[in-house]
Amino acid sequence: MEIDGIRSPFRFDGAMREAILSFKYRNVKAIAPLLAQLMAEYLVANPLLAEVLVPVPLHRRRLRQRGYNQASLLAVELGRLSSMPVVDGSLVRLRDTPAQTRTRSVEERQSNVAQAFFCRNEELAGKGVLLIDDVCTSGATLDACATALKAAGATSVWGLTVAREV
Repeated sequence: MEIDGIRSPFRFDGAMREAILSFKYRNVKAIAPLLAQLMAEYLVANPLLAEVLVPVPLHRRRLRQRGYNQASLLAVELGRLSSMPVVDGSLVRLRDTPAQTRTRSVEERQSNVAQAFFCRNEELAGKGVLLIDDVCTSGATLDACATALKAAGATSVWGLTVAREV
């Protein structure tokens, strides 16, 4: 694995699962500041070495369908709360992969996102990156992003999600 580690303050179940699914699929964008506040509080108690926030990108087709990238909304709010700069647009999703929720195993998830991401410039070279997403299931997406970021010169890549399946 290329990712240096993944942290998530909550389990992806119960009320947190419902909140994230509403945020992601039911256009409840108003919850982004609250979720980012919870992430910020976690970071204060459990600091990670990072200089910039980078949201996990959506493919342009999925972005058009949904109308927003939930990871970008979280990153912007977390950046505001933490005073860390957000670098959105350097990391891109090249392939329009099926949703990870449609895969059955860790191996399927890994092959689904292998080489799906690319860093289009050297803006993140020499930097410690905190990769932001809503949910971590297997870690395959975050690891695929970390591979692209490190290939472009990022010194470290940590993942931070609101919740994680265990």
